[in-house]
Amino acid sequence: MTSTTQYKVENIDGLDIFYREAGSDKNPTLLLLHGFPTSSHMFRELIPLLAEQFHLIAPDYPGYGHSSMPLTSEFDYTFDNIASIIKKLLQRKKVNSYALYVQDYGAPVGYRLAIMDPEKVTGLVVQNGNAFDEGLKDFWLPFRDYWKDRNDKTADALRNLLTLDATRWQYTDGVRNLENISPDTWLLDQTLLDRPGNVDIQLQLFFDYGSNPARYPAWQEFFKKYQPPTLIVWGKNDKIFPADGAHPYAAVLKDLELNLLDTGHFALEEDHQFIAERIQKFLLPKLKLGSPLHASST
Repeated sequence: MTSTTQYKVENIDGLDIFYREAGSDKNPTLLLLHGFPTSSHMFRELIPLLAEQFHLIAPDYPGYGHSSMPLTSEFDYTFDNIASIIKKLLQRKKVNSYALYVQDYGAPVGYRLAIMDPEKVTGLVVQNGNAFDEGLKDFWLPFRDYWKDRNDKTADALRNLLTLDATRWQYTDGVRNLENISPDTWLLDQTLLDRPGNVDIQLQLFFDYGSNPARYPAWQEFFKKYQPPTLIVWGKNDKIFPADGAHPYAAVLKDLELNLLDTGHFALEEDHQFIAERIQKFLLPKLKLGSPLHASST
């Protein structure tokens, strides 16, 4: 491997799982887990900045990016199943330890991996990735209705989130300067959302997101017990995952750096340089030194 990003596919359980990979596998592995409604494309600017020091793997989940998109009748779109597929990808790649970079949907995927194999997780980078009740505010009220009673009416209340206007809003709301945000981002995401059958996939995952709050205590117990060094780089103007969800991490994690950035949901679009710098300065030395991450569990 070189610092050049490579674009690869592994067949996992009959699905072609696309992923970006860069850096030497002799370096610490950083698993980059994307959010909704994007893909590993969200890490395109970050990967080259870290490829000299890290081994980077950024997969697309089933139904996203360049990975297979089976219909909901052909694949059960749950966060459990997505995490299982990513675990199998890591096994195929013979990755036995890794730090997690989680954003949005990446948090429920990544924290499921952490619960399955806590001893493999060497550190965390959290970008607007929720694990606390405090992080689910007014934006989530129609989701709660959907989780409580899934029907056409509660589903229709969420369909507007799958439109071009909503996708553009996710990228532009709360940013410092609109001229920093490439329109390619929301146009790519929307093109993939508009594929036949993809709306049903998104509605299924909207529903399964309701399984996450019940998992929060287990995820928080992982934080407390294993104490991975954690870098938080949170777009503080995000209305989906507001900064209320960032602060509780500090109550349970001892080795933590909290950065609230003056940007929105997709903080990498404006602040990839800063985020890369903090990963290099805060997290990388801890991974290279092999600090006793799990001392509190022994």
